[in-house]
Amino acid sequence: MDISSGDISAIVFRRVVREDTAEYSFDAQMLTLFMELDGKKSLAVISRKTGLKMSTLREAAGKLLRLKLVEQVAEAIAAVDADFMDTLKRELSLAIGPLAQILIEDAVNDLGQSVTRFPSRQAPELVESLSREIHREDKRAAFKQVMLRKIKEKGY
Repeated sequence: MDISSGDISAIVFRRVVREDTAEYSFDAQMLTLFMELDGKKSLAVISRKTGLKMSTLREAAGKLLRLKLVEQVAEAIAAVDADFMDTLKRELSLAIGPLAQILIEDAVNDLGQSVTRFPSRQAPELVESLSREIHREDKRAAFKQVMLRKIKEKGY
């Protein structure tokens, strides 16, 4: 597995149980990362918790992978919840009317995603895309303001 390039923030690793783990020499970053790996937290969560930069985590994870002390579990794709999508539809409907749901589906498809599992990391991009469909400046500004507040509230 190559993690030397690309976005690794959504990757989740778990420690591999080995008899000889104690025989390896860990630097501070490797040890910090190794201790945080639980098969549930993404590297983005670990970065926020430990204060380690993603570049540091990339290097440490690469070393741990080469030593076969960790393995990838999955890419943790945090999806927006139903409350976010309901707010999005309601606010867009207020701005442009009954075509809101169709525009949302089209925008989500344009981003290569699905409405039922839309990645939270792309929520700002979705809001920006949909705001371009609102022709009145005052309604566009109100829509963006409400949705950006919702994004912050949800931690997306």
